[in-house]
Amino acid sequence: MSRLRLPLVILLAVVAQTALVDRIRVAGVAPDAMLLLAVAAAIVGGPERGAIAGFGAGIAIDLFLQTTPLGLSALVFSVVGYGVGVITGGIVRAAWWIPILTAAAACAAGEVLFAVAAAVMGHAQLMRPHLATVAALVGLFDGILAPLALRLAAWADRTQTEGTVPARLA
Repeated sequence: MSRLRLPLVILLAVVAQTALVDRIRVAGVAPDAMLLLAVAAAIVGGPERGAIAGFGAGIAIDLFLQTTPLGLSALVFSVVGYGVGVITGGIVRAAWWIPILTAAAACAAGEVLFAVAAAVMGHAQLMRPHLATVAALVGLFDGILAPLALRLAAWADRTQTEGTVPARLA
């Protein structure tokens, strides 16, 4: 990721998340653009870039969250970004939908991991039966937003090589 472009994309994502995306709700659940940014960076740039983008995106959104400890999003998004980068490193992207499906599944798993990490830190209110619905809806929403996030991540990644993102998304 470019040293200037990544912070710009994170700033754009946090503004979009707080001003627009949080207003899109179904069953009380909104998309998680910041987690999606970490996942998209991992799909485009690998585990290291996913972890770096996840940390930056997590810290940025943690400044706006009042119900969880500062740094929890940064921790979870970094772990998810790194994990997605490791897992997708060996996947052949023959179809355009593979990165989108990967992003949707990773974001759903990231929501569950966030709730588990919050519970470990003493914030068990996120561990409730509604968590499965939250994870499924965030996965669905973020899957819909994934093409845009993948394009932003590819733009921010100045070292991106041909073939990393399907031609339809780059």
